Amino acid sequence: MDPADGRVPIARGSPPFGLAEPAYEAWARGEVAHWRAQVLRPPSALDRAARGVQGRINQIIPEKVHAAITTVIEGMTRTILTGADLTTARPLTGATLAERDRRALAAIDGYRATAAVEGGVAGAGGFVLALADFPALLVLKIKLLFDLSAIYGHEAEVFSERLYILALFQMAFSGADHRAEVFHGLEGWDGREHPADFEHFDWRTFQREYRDYIDLAKMAQLIPVVGAPIGAFVNWRLLERLGDTAMNGYRMRWLARYGA
Repeated sequence: MDPADGRVPIARGSPPFGLAEPAYEAWARGEVAHWRAQVLRPPSALDRAARGVQGRINQIIPEKVHAAITTVIEGMTRTILTGADLTTARPLTGATLAERDRRALAAIDGYRATAAVEGGVAGAGGFVLALADFPALLVLKIKLLFDLSAIYGHEAEVFSERLYILALFQMAFSGADHRAEVFHGLEGWDGREHPADFEHFDWRTFQREYRDYIDLAKMAQLIPVVGAPIGAFVNWRLLERLGDTAMNGYRMRWLARYGA
């Protein structure tokens, strides 16, 4: 199985940066439409089988373990999303969508390379380092989303933007049903009011979807000898998946607001 859920293509080709902006926007709109169709595609037989296996495994795990994992992920994610140390550059203004996409791809390339090195080292280091890779990779993912938020002109200091970042994260690392549910919450984002805090956020579902999505891939890092290359490849693909999701999520907002 593709560790980044190969049932959803990462991209259809390189952006045609040489096009005039109206033509580029038309191309981007087609990319977003294709992405939307993939996101909303019903679960396949393989999806359902994998979820069934994971569900049976989850039933075996004691409830107190689930609660502990939820608490850890909630604490980590709250700290990451509310921490001042993640403040990025000021939102990019006055740039075309093509220029934003160009900068976004450069940022994604940098984060993919860092994540691959980290995954390779963790995979070569056995169980302890593989466990340490989990929070480190989470930080990299959130930092990438903060950078992309600024590139597409959004102020990540605003709480609603941090909620959007969290939604993009969920879309990238969730099963088909939950992914579609989160997507519908992103449509028309700028035309709605949003919560002012995390009071009603469903952390249990967030941690379960994230854990189930990457469990099998990350477990492969523990295999002797092959753990290092597997760890590097898995982390590369997970960052690629996140970058593609975020680019299309921000394109969708940009086109709704500024597109011809």
